[in-house]
Amino acid sequence: MVSKKEPFKVAVKELKWVNIAPSLENNAIDHPSHYTDGNIEVIDFIEDKKFNYHRGNAIKYISRAGKKNNEIEDIQKAIWYLKRDIERMKTK
Repeated sequence: MVSKKEPFKVAVKELKWVNIAPSLENNAIDHPSHYTDGNIEVIDFIEDKKFNYHRGNAIKYISRAGKKNNEIEDIQKAIWYLKRDIERMKTK
């Protein structure tokens, strides 16, 4: 059931909400353009592949490289998360 506080959302399957208001489709909070420019939103890909936190963040930074801020910095952030994941795996 859609609450009166969220008039622009409808339930699609269980526990999944989709914005149906065109002006909200690519807003900076729910669907930033630097993560939605392909055929699948980056968060959906990360969740579908069940990546852990570190690998998910690496994918996030790789996918947005050159679209938001500094491209080199985004790649460096991705590398940082991958190195941290490697170190975490070594200590297991």
